[in-house]
Amino acid sequence: MLATLERVKIITEAQSLAKMITQSEAAAEYRMYYYRLKNDIQTQRKIREFVRMKELYEDVQRFGRYHPDYKTINIRTREAKREMDLDENVARFRKAENALQDILDQVSILIGKSVSQHIKVPTGNPFFDSNSSCSGGCGSGGGCSCSA
Repeated sequence: MLATLERVKIITEAQSLAKMITQSEAAAEYRMYYYRLKNDIQTQRKIREFVRMKELYEDVQRFGRYHPDYKTINIRTREAKREMDLDENVARFRKAENALQDILDQVSILIGKSVSQHIKVPTGNPFFDSNSSCSGGCGSGGGCSCSA
């Protein structure tokens, strides 16, 4: 039988945990700043301009500095990125996104470590990954003498 009582209980607890996370203050801030990011005309203009410049930049990179517009496009791409990054809506959204990601990383590590100290939980965050066994890929659960 695939659906044992234990599995049903685990799934129910996971759903409860997911509901708590989605109802958290961090998730509410994330949704609010995402809405502001998507609905602000000036912010969207800056994002579109950066995406356009990024595409030009990638095209220029095929030829490197031998492309006639290499220097101009390189500078304009950096300026567009800086303008986008300094936009208040983008900055607040990234901050909210990082806060929510930190919660998800911490929950993932707690769950993984409660099962075994050798479970690898890739978080994408070097702070958390350094506490994870092997921090990246031997696949032996610490059997390779790495810093598990």
